[in-house]
Amino acid sequence: MTPPMPPSRYRKRMSIRLLNLGSSALFRVFTVPLLALGILSSVPRAAAQAELVPLISGGGGFFTSTNGGNTSYIPTIVPVLAAPLGPNVLIESRANLLEDFFPPGGGKPYDHTHFVGVSYVQADYFATSHLTLVGGYFLTPFGTYNERLSPIWISNFQDAPLISSLGAMGSSVLGGQVRGNAYTNSHVSLDYSAYYSAHSSNEQIVSQHATGGKFEAYFPRQQLEVGYSFGRVLQGTHSNFNGVHVWWTPEKIPLKIRSQYSHGAHSQGYWIEADYRLSKFGGAESPLGRLEPVFRMQQTFRNSAGSDGVPAADTQRADFGLDYHLPHELRINTSYARQFTPGGNKNVWETGIVYRFLFPTWKGK
Repeated sequence: MTPPMPPSRYRKRMSIRLLNLGSSALFRVFTVPLLALGILSSVPRAAAQAELVPLISGGGGFFTSTNGGNTSYIPTIVPVLAAPLGPNVLIESRANLLEDFFPPGGGKPYDHTHFVGVSYVQADYFATSHLTLVGGYFLTPFGTYNERLSPIWISNFQDAPLISSLGAMGSSVLGGQVRGNAYTNSHVSLDYSAYYSAHSSNEQIVSQHATGGKFEAYFPRQQLEVGYSFGRVLQGTHSNFNGVHVWWTPEKIPLKIRSQYSHGAHSQGYWIEADYRLSKFGGAESPLGRLEPVFRMQQTFRNSAGSDGVPAADTQRADFGLDYHLPHELRINTSYARQFTPGGNKNVWETGIVYRFLFPTWKGK
């Protein structure tokens, strides 16, 4: 499963202070799209409130990580808000709140830091069955991990893949996006997304001036998905990112295989992940059927020096995990990883327990 992000990534997000909406960049890219999408809604707000109820969901967890002999403890809460404004407009957001208890070294007692961050705050306007307009601060559509696997109640491993930062532009960007389904029949489904983002140096909302997008083809009969991602930084030294992903989920066996390759100006790498739920042994709710072994292999290659979030030297890592699905949306994750680098090898032990929650903000009529 995917954990709380490392503290260094949270520092690039929001501090505990409220958003400074006085920033001209934030005002243009945040407020204007939200107001426009609100006006475009075809149902009066009073009627929408009577029929559509905002939902609060997300997950809470407690994680431990022993990296090179040092153990950290990280309690985490990740709330998600989905607030419909009629049948055509949806406001959605996800936040991250955590405490990190870690050994400072030198025989000193445990120290701790706390982080509050926002992953996204966006408005979605469902224009047609093939087109959705998105405005605000949204997850960068590049590859598969950032948008689809990063929530702690979804990912199999606590740590993100080593190449997860390539093409993600800091994981979220501030701007506009178009996405949807281009074509569907019984043989294939084609999805697309494209975005343009503004530069923002506001310490609460950090965004790069960039553009990019993703194209995916899903073949339902083979349960196979193939996708291509592209991103380009438009500030400072311009650079390109490219990525390819392949997912396969066989219909008759509870196996999922996911993979991704990403290439940037200074580094490249890949990861391959497989998990097999033992539901064939007495069903998914049986004691043995709740068990899910997982494995991930990944490598990174450094082409030149650069601050792209990828390890500074060529790295190989193998992760072995064992997840257990308890009743009532509760899951226990355990994993062991061995990491190999020219500077030395190390072991990484991680455990976590995650609870997935969902409830309406008020009763609907």
